[in-house]
Amino acid sequence: MGQVEMMRDTQVLKFLQAQAQTTKYVTSVCTGSLILGAAGLLQGYKAACHWAFRENLAFMGVDLSTERVVIDRNRITGGGVTAGIDFALVLAAELCGENTAKFIQLLLEYNPAPPFNAGLPEGAGEELVAMVKKSGSELIAASLEASKEAAQYNF
Repeated sequence: MGQVEMMRDTQVLKFLQAQAQTTKYVTSVCTGSLILGAAGLLQGYKAACHWAFRENLAFMGVDLSTERVVIDRNRITGGGVTAGIDFALVLAAELCGENTAKFIQLLLEYNPAPPFNAGLPEGAGEELVAMVKKSGSELIAASLEASKEAAQYNF
């Protein structure tokens, strides 16, 4: 089941709401924050998301962030897919301490050094950003529509 379908699946959204009542953390990476937003779980929280979908969160009452990992009370969200490693290390530090997270980082040899400065729109340039948006236009549009629909729910 894709992210847009999950945003519209009331059974999934109610499950997430129920779990959020008793869990220590509510977390997501990339467009997973749109699913949490659709469930009303990020309303009034600061959150991260993949850059192409970030503005969709605003429709659901989320305080947008451009950070790779955001901790706002018990909500932890990560940006795009590669931010998932940063997210995992931050969560490991929260749960098991900084030394454990550093151990994992070293074990993974996680020492990012991207060959290009094109990982965010600000460094990629308008032409490349337009190409990415065009290639994902159907998903971006469907996510936007689902975000607008979710804003109408009374959770």
